[in-house]
Amino acid sequence: MNRLRELREDKDLLQKDIASLLNIDQSNYSRYELEKINIPIETLHKLADFYHTSVDYILYRTDIRNPYTKSIICEEDVPYEEDKVKQTN
Repeated sequence: MNRLRELREDKDLLQKDIASLLNIDQSNYSRYELEKINIPIETLHKLADFYHTSVDYILYRTDIRNPYTKSIICEEDVPYEEDKVKQTN
């Protein structure tokens, strides 16, 4: 089953309910669930927030339904600009 459909049905919602939340037509939302069109990244973020999950879960990149916590991100994984790092010496 499609993840978006699964998430929506778990909340006993209709496609038109989610479409309204996203300010799009129900037919457009249906295309997302049927994987006929790509979902814009802003919409993915809204859906992940609404369903309290991660974009990765919606996109089948993980089977972990819970959203990521900030503690999962390692300091090395966060890019930074050297000239903006304060010198402590």
